[in-house]
Amino acid sequence: KETSSPSLGKDRADTVIIGGGCVGVSLAYHLAKAGLRDVVLLEKSELTAGSTWHAAGLTTYFHPGINLKKIHAYSIKLYEKLEEETGQPVGFHQPGSIRIASTPTRVDEFKYQMTRAGWHPTEQYLITPEKVQELFPLLNMDKVLAGLYNPGDGHIDPYSLTMALAAGARKYGAQLNYPVQVTNLNSRSDGTWEVETPLGIIQAKRIVNTAGFWARDIGKMIGLQHPLIPVHHQYVVTSTIPEVKALKTELPVIRDLEGSYYLRQERDGLLFGPYESEEKMKLQESWVTNGVPPGFGKELFESDLDRIMEHIEAAMEMVPVLRKADIVNTIAGPITYSPDILPMVGPHQGVRNYWVAIGFGYGIIHAGGMGKYLSDWILEGEPPFDLIEVDPNRYGKWTTTEYTAAKARESYGFNNIVGYPKEERFAGRPTERTSGLYDLLKSKCSMGFHAGWEQPHWFYKPGDETGYKPSFRRTNWFDPVGREYKQVMEKVGVIDLSPFGKFKVKGTDSVKLLDHLFANVVPKVGSTNISHMLTPRGKVYAELTVSQLYPGEFMLVTGSGSELHDLRWIEEKVTRDGYKVEIENMTDEMGVLSVAGPYARQVLQKLTNEDLSDASFKFLQCRHLKLSNIAVTAIRISYTGELGWELYHKKEDSVPLYNAIMEAGQKEGIDDFGTYALNALRLEKGFRAWGAEMNCDTNPLEAGLEYFVKLNKAADFTGKQALKQIKEKGLKRRLVYLTLETDNVDPEGNESVWHNGKARTIVIGNTTSGCFSYGAQQSLAFAYVPMELSKVGQKLEVELLGKNYPAAIIQEPLVLTEPTRMRLQRKGESPKI
Repeated sequence: KETSSPSLGKDRADTVIIGGGCVGVSLAYHLAKAGLRDVVLLEKSELTAGSTWHAAGLTTYFHPGINLKKIHAYSIKLYEKLEEETGQPVGFHQPGSIRIASTPTRVDEFKYQMTRAGWHPTEQYLITPEKVQELFPLLNMDKVLAGLYNPGDGHIDPYSLTMALAAGARKYGAQLNYPVQVTNLNSRSDGTWEVETPLGIIQAKRIVNTAGFWARDIGKMIGLQHPLIPVHHQYVVTSTIPEVKALKTELPVIRDLEGSYYLRQERDGLLFGPYESEEKMKLQESWVTNGVPPGFGKELFESDLDRIMEHIEAAMEMVPVLRKADIVNTIAGPITYSPDILPMVGPHQGVRNYWVAIGFGYGIIHAGGMGKYLSDWILEGEPPFDLIEVDPNRYGKWTTTEYTAAKARESYGFNNIVGYPKEERFAGRPTERTSGLYDLLKSKCSMGFHAGWEQPHWFYKPGDETGYKPSFRRTNWFDPVGREYKQVMEKVGVIDLSPFGKFKVKGTDSVKLLDHLFANVVPKVGSTNISHMLTPRGKVYAELTVSQLYPGEFMLVTGSGSELHDLRWIEEKVTRDGYKVEIENMTDEMGVLSVAGPYARQVLQKLTNEDLSDASFKFLQCRHLKLSNIAVTAIRISYTGELGWELYHKKEDSVPLYNAIMEAGQKEGIDDFGTYALNALRLEKGFRAWGAEMNCDTNPLEAGLEYFVKLNKAADFTGKQALKQIKEKGLKRRLVYLTLETDNVDPEGNESVWHNGKARTIVIGNTTSGCFSYGAQQSLAFAYVPMELSKVGQKLEVELLGKNYPAAIIQEPLVLTEPTRMRLQRKGESPKI
């Protein structure tokens, strides 16, 4: 048992970590091990109090995401050697784990996951029912069709793990102080913090909230409402089962996905934990409204076996020896959920030097990897790899308590649901964050959810099969999206792009700021360009559209999911280097409509006296004008690559503006289109997307963004020196453009790319995004491959749903953009469309 030391030890620290669960202790261990002095962890009662001590302790290499696999893998590798490093036993068992498929759709899902595992170093196999039975002989095999097997998986004792990390943290010089409660937080004008406790005040350069289900209470001290809610999670432990005791080797962990539970060996018995449906599961909502009761630490909730009865029955059917077993222990404890079940990890927008690592539904497997990830980011000023899906800034003021509760219910109930591509979840929707057109369009289309917004994916016509019908193959939206693609290519279409993040930047230093933030030049007044913010290592942190509307006044536009992620980065640069600028986030006040297609000019010209001709309003120009007497900022740009304008306007003008455009376009056959058609159009034009072709894992040179990176400009922009070195050393891989010969399935991104070399067929890269090209009538994808295999004409294979399809690298783009076609026409050449 740990001895506690209720003292502060010091009154200054570099980093103060608030919360002594496995995540906080892991961060202290990693920061101290990396050489950071003055790391202080404060825990209000004792280490592991809260959710850590009662966790089931499962560890798995499996994750449907891409980079979260790296977090899982690092954790497992760390836990394997922690006992040797610290002298503390950790109780780590690695009998492997098997996810059970008992429906054909589930087998498809496993194949879908396997193609995403091919280019990762962790071991994962799709195994036959025979192999499943060999590994877990106590199963009833009647329904088993396949298994997804991760040999290195298992479980660890959470208490012992945390104590080993604590021993390591102390060994490297961190101070772990408890019981010491944080009673208040004060931010000082220089960006440092005063952390108040009953034992005195510590001054800290930065604070990290790792307080588990107390994280909301810590956030409230500085005016933040972290969208977190405690969930009641139950698991049961049985007495000794003779058939289990008789086994020579430990059983692998089983996840019966249709039964929605996990089951593992616990000594000579079994431990079984279900995830109830959203109707049956229980939230601890009173903690959200009234705070966590004082003194709650190592307590549990009242168990409720009735709630999990159907899961117990499913488990007895799958593992018949359970029928004869006695339950000796039932654990019902709080786990913190964020709305989408993923944690919130990183620096928080709007507050200087305040970091979070909160909302862990799976804290044990995430603790090691997230401690390292966060420690690297803190020490090196940028994330070691891209994990935008856990960015705390994916949430905003629209994440109300009602929304958080509805989503946490859904996420818990959907724990083992089939994970389809293009997945939509409908609880808590719509939020208060709807565009001006939402009420007008909601019954005409299938809506998607983007950072709190509803945005049309595709539109219905009579005879279409409407609604959300997910599939691993082409589904009900396939033909309608082709119709919308044709609409934009041949006539004119309108799309609601209001979810874009939109910022105004102005002030005496605005030009200087943007020149140092962006790798591109600063656009002239009345002009627009595509610009990238790079990290110090030369990775692509963000892609924005930058327009200089008036001298020194800019509008910056980014994707919906990047709004606060990008704003935080810009604000940090401003405060760090003392730029005199004002930044205003206009995202919620401003609507955006895009009009695109060969007749776009004809339609818009009917609504204004301004000359919209090519000579007067050139590509990548921006200006203020009135359309049907409505003030808009018009930019001649379109992510479709066709003739088009983006029209930025007051949100309350969205409906009159949309109606005026639709009215004006009757003769031209104007119609709506959604984001699925937009994606097909951008891929055919070879346009990259942030989060797919480029992110914090890629540099702009390998992503083919040289055109936007001005290494010869005078300003020493962030990442410039790193990029020069990357260029000097030469690239190891490159983004290429592929066509595929497929059948009823199309690439989505993150699939394995294979090459049939002399020795054998091996995985050599991965796709980043893909779709069906309605222009070429075949599948299309971007992919990263080694330089030596990146030439046009190179034959490769792309794995989709367990089958390798032939692919070839082609010259990009498949379809030339409208401005390029016009330029070639003026030269007397006939462009390809």
